[in-house]
Order: sequence, then structure tokens, then C-alpha cells
Amino acid sequence: MPQRYSLVAITLHWAIAALLAFQLAVGWALEGLGARGFNLYQLHKSVGITILTLTLARIAVRYWKPRPAKLEGGWQGALASGVHVGLYIFMLGAPLSGWALVSTAKVKVPTLIFGVLPLPHLPLPASSHAFAENGHGLLALIGVALFLLHVAGALRHHLLMRDGLIWRMVPGRSTTLLLALPALLLVGFAAGRAILPTPQAAPAPAPVIEEPDNGAEATNVTEAQVAAANAAAPADNAAANATETAAAAPAPAGPPPAWTVQPGGRIGFSVGNDGETISGSFSKWTAQIVMDPDHPASADIKVTIDIASASVGDAYKDGMLPGDEFFGAAAHPTATFVAKGAESTGPSRYRASGTLTVKGVSKPQTIRFTLSGKDATRRVSGSATVTRSAFGVGNGDSSKGLTPQVAVTFDFAAKRKD
Repeated sequence: MPQRYSLVAITLHWAIAALLAFQLAVGWALEGLGARGFNLYQLHKSVGITILTLTLARIAVRYWKPRPAKLEGGWQGALASGVHVGLYIFMLGAPLSGWALVSTAKVKVPTLIFGVLPLPHLPLPASSHAFAENGHGLLALIGVALFLLHVAGALRHHLLMRDGLIWRMVPGRSTTLLLALPALLLVGFAAGRAILPTPQAAPAPAPVIEEPDNGAEATNVTEAQVAAANAAAPADNAAANATETAAAAPAPAGPPPAWTVQPGGRIGFSVGNDGETISGSFSKWTAQIVMDPDHPASADIKVTIDIASASVGDAYKDGMLPGDEFFGAAAHPTATFVAKGAESTGPSRYRASGTLTVKGVSKPQTIRFTLSGKDATRRVSGSATVTRSAFGVGNGDSSKGLTPQVAVTFDFAAKRKD
């Protein structure tokens, strides 16, 4: 009876085989998924590094417990040995080329193994990216060919030669395991296909919102953004009434009061992403506000945002936000909005037109906000729609699925200074 591989070697053999089947099912679909495949791409990287680790362990076991002697010589034995060597090259080369591909990409996406363990980028020049990308794809094709040859060889020995070679990789010569272990490959492949996003239907034409205050052309926005804009926008008759009220209001008795923003406020943002919505916020920002609510023309507003504090609650995406493709935080650590004066658009509703500066680019920007409360403490809530391309935010391949507009919302309490 042929000598059997160790139980450790058998376990590693079938585990790696199942994971490779999963990787092949997922990997070939990633390119066509665009932004919808982001999370799947991170899983693909994690499984790839797992295969690399298990393969290194398998090589160590091979020397710790030498494999059984060959049963066949000649060209058939040489071919079998060549296929085995090729499979090891594939199991090492595919994860390593994928690691190199990620390390040399223009957009530095952080790698966290299963969202927990950080994996550093390899110190490779950016010029090697094309080589890594082409090599990764070629190795996948070679791996499939080697896998088919390996399976064909195993079936030849078991069904034609009947030499019992296949029992080397089946504990206890169990017929049940002989069927169950190869089935793991089908399970791995099926699992990879099952978690792929369903094909997305063509989106219906998006509603249009106009911003006549800026003189900007109408732009398509998501339904959520339209709802937010409509909620913030005043009705025409309310605006007319507010204008009449403002005209009748007495002149201010003195300089407008300054306000101190209280802890607990929030500046958030959301953007469509291939039919989904990515939402986040800035955890660090300051605001200097001078304004008499009864005389909004007195407003003097400046908001400064720490760009590096942006977060969407996902470690992978948060690692991308400070990069040049998005906020370029290294060269432009802050974004600012400055407005001199505001106008009433209804009871406790206002509009301020000012200048927004992001990534060193300054553009006209309008915000709408409401005030609630009275006397020395007021609640401020409002929104704005920002065209990201005007500031070079989301200017790379990984941003193709993002909608042109970003909905910005803010909500905070302010206390009048004495």
C-alpha cells in the first residue's frame, strides 16, 4: 500500500485547493464590478495572503515530513514532478504578484487582512505596476492549466492505473472523504460566485436640481440629495414674505453678536456609489460665526475642516481618503468655507453664498441653513450640494462609480458670546 502524506500535509493541501477555487471564482469577476467590488477586492487580498501563508507552511512540512516516494518514472513521472513544481510557483507567485500590484498602484489602498491585521506595501517602484498586473493575470491562467493537469493525473492513477496513489491524500482510505475532500473545491468555487454582487440594472434618469444662485448649470443628483435640498429650500411664497419682513425690519442697534460652537456638532457628507450611498463625516473642524439672526446681512462665517479627519467608517476607504485621488491631505490639510453676509429665505431660514476651498481650489458655494431656539443658544442645521470634480476630488479609476455631486450636511449648537 502506498505511503500516506502526513495529516498536516493533507489538511494544508485541501485547504489551499479550496481557497484557490474561491480566488479564481472571485478574481475574474472583480474587474467588471467597478466600485461595487471594493469590499470583495479587500477579501480577495486577504484570502490571497492566507494562501501564501499556508503555502509556506506546506513547504516547511514537506521538508519536516518528506513526501512519499514516487511511484512512476519516465516522462510521465517527470511531467507529474513538473506540474507539482509549477503549482508551488503559482501558489507563491499569484499572491506575491497581487501584493506587488497593490503596492505599486497609483491609489494606495491600505491592506488589512480580514479587516484586522495591517499589511505594509512592498517597497517597489511604481514603474513595475504593469509587470505585476500582467504577471498576476498570467499566473492565474497558468494556475488553472496546472490544476487541470494535476486533477487529470490523479484520475489517471485512480481509475486507469488503479495503483491507489490518490489514497495518499485521503486520511484512513475513507471512501466518504474521497468524495468529500474534492467536493471542497466545488464548494470554494460556488462560494466565490455566490458572494458576487448581482448584475445592476441601468439606473433610471436622475432628477435635476437647479442652483440659480450660483449661475451654475443644472446637474443630476441622487434622490437622497434632492430630498435634502428640497427640505432645505424655502417655498417661493415663504421667501417673498421673508423679503418683505426683512425690508420692514429696523436697523441693527449695534454690532452683530459672535457665536461659539458647542461640542457635539457634526459635518457629514454622502455620495452615490454605483447605486449605493457612501456616508461619512469630519471629526475635526472649527467655525467662527458672527451674525445677527434678525439682520442676516451682518453674517461673517468661516468654517475650517481638518481633511485628515474624514471617515466613512471603513478602514480601507478611510485609508484612501487622504490620498491625492480624493482630498490630497498632505498638500492641503484643511478645507474652508467663507461667507460675508447671508439672506433670509423664510422664517428662521437663511442662505449664504461664499467661497469653498478644497485641495487649494476655490469656487463659489451656497449653503442653506435654519436656526432654532432663541436668545443666547441656537441650533444650526443645513445642507449644501458640492460638485466634487470642480475641486479634483475623486479623480482616479477607483472613483468612476461616484456620482458628480456630494451632499454635505451640518448640525450643531451655538452659544452667543457675552
